Amino acid sequence: MKHQILPFWLMYSLGVALAAPYSFNSTLDPQKIASNQLASWQETLNEQLAKVLQARNAAVNGTTATTDCTADNIIYRQEWGSMLVRERRDYIDAVKCLMNLPPLSSPDKVPGARSRYDDFTAMHITYAPIIHHSGLFLVWHRYYTWLYEKALRDECVYKGGQPYWDWTLNWDDLTKSPVFDGSPYSMGSNGKVIPHGPVNDTALGSTRLLNPGTGGGCIEAGPFANLTINLGPVALLPAGPNNGMGYNPRCLHRDFSAEWNNNSKPTDVVDLITGSTDITSFDVKLEALKGLHAAGHFGVGGMMADQYASSSDPIFWLHHSMVDRVWTMWQSHDPSVRPYQTGRTVTAHNNPPSANATLDTIMPFGILGTPQKLGDLVSTIDGPFCYQYI
Repeated sequence: MKHQILPFWLMYSLGVALAAPYSFNSTLDPQKIASNQLASWQETLNEQLAKVLQARNAAVNGTTATTDCTADNIIYRQEWGSMLVRERRDYIDAVKCLMNLPPLSSPDKVPGARSRYDDFTAMHITYAPIIHHSGLFLVWHRYYTWLYEKALRDECVYKGGQPYWDWTLNWDDLTKSPVFDGSPYSMGSNGKVIPHGPVNDTALGSTRLLNPGTGGGCIEAGPFANLTINLGPVALLPAGPNNGMGYNPRCLHRDFSAEWNNNSKPTDVVDLITGSTDITSFDVKLEALKGLHAAGHFGVGGMMADQYASSSDPIFWLHHSMVDRVWTMWQSHDPSVRPYQTGRTVTAHNNPPSANATLDTIMPFGILGTPQKLGDLVSTIDGPFCYQYI
């Protein structure tokens, strides 16, 4: 007999313990309970990492180390709202720096590229058909985000780690979030209110009409209010020239949607983690239309709704850091097994039919970096990585 998996908050209210140190309090609503659970999991994960890193420090002192990642050099990725104003300013300055550096992309392949930042958008457009709804989604985006973080640090003297946007903190109203409050130390605001109808979004064999949100126009406030983006769109109509690679200067627009943000509640994150027993089920649910990944993209709207050119919007990187953070939490529930699981094929929705992803699968990154083996990128403290979420 197949048993139905109950939502976390219902299991909790029925008295089913899920390894949480919190006692039930009837005054707490399901979202608060779920938030407490997520905080507990993050704390447990960081304790696990601390033990590993401390052991590595001892190995370094004893000259028996097998990795360069230790407690002394690990990079911490913080939630945007927990960062100091100075730290947010430094990050924003580094992003703007990248937007003012010359591109490395070939003019023949990406004639619209005008900045180093455009190099990253171009590569996401290029590889979109293999890095979504496939066995490469999580690992490819982990390395892609790390390459972006590395560019900020190496090319724009940024000292911190890539921040993340915790969707669960202000899922009910993005405008209340320090991420989107439009202050000089935010990632901008909603777009200007422009009455409009449904938005046609066509990507990877699927077409949908997105209901209008609460904005629709150019970002009006914050450090990216006057930002000009150059590439795309691809999934949104009318599409840009040269399949999104041509020069198409325009403002960055957003269209906040409560309909989509409602899918990124604390209970949604906990249900994903507790209800997924293998990497395939985890990824399928995460990438589902009503899943957490889509919630972040369609909840912000505008270019974030373009599955190809979404990294045109600087919030992309904070969103995908949160996706990566949720994956690390899921991995930590069985750390000897889950990091090494693979699933799905190497094309979106297996179209065209392709081989299964394995730990030996090689993933391309174009001009951003050398091809990488999937199995080398499954841990945030191994391979090229040395970072953790706090």
